[in-house]
Amino acid sequence: MKTDTTFQAALDALQQEPGVILFTALQWIPQRSSLKRLFTSHPAEYPVGGEKTVEISPGWLGTVIEDKKPFLAPDLKALREVFTDSELIQQLGCGAVINVPVLDAQGNVVGVLALLDAEGKYTQQSVETAVGVIQQNLAALVQAFEAHPTEAPESPEAPAKDTV
Repeated sequence: MKTDTTFQAALDALQQEPGVILFTALQWIPQRSSLKRLFTSHPAEYPVGGEKTVEISPGWLGTVIEDKKPFLAPDLKALREVFTDSELIQQLGCGAVINVPVLDAQGNVVGVLALLDAEGKYTQQSVETAVGVIQQNLAALVQAFEAHPTEAPESPEAPAKDTV
């Protein structure tokens, strides 16, 4: 299975509605409490394979991973409270984010889709629209996330971390 095709199809659908400037597909790795970037619309700024630990943002972690609910930061103030890379996000013309957890058949979070657009662009209706699009593509998205192993690497070296 070509996972990039699945993630690209999700991006294409989400660009129609609610709209997306920056998009990433992040695999949840519970063993490390981290998110690994599997796909991105902006590979120069957000390279595939980069990992982001989320313990720095317990509010986000609680909402998206523990409660398995979408997260909305409608403006830069809300975005800055959660994301350490808010300056880069702003440079890309973004100031709002929707994060939607992708759940497998057992209700486990296998990944998170991150949609970013201009400040003020996203509302609660945007979240509902994004969730609807993701639900329509859920089986393929779960399969795409599950195609990547989440076990700790065999080598003793820690995975590459980034700040985004």
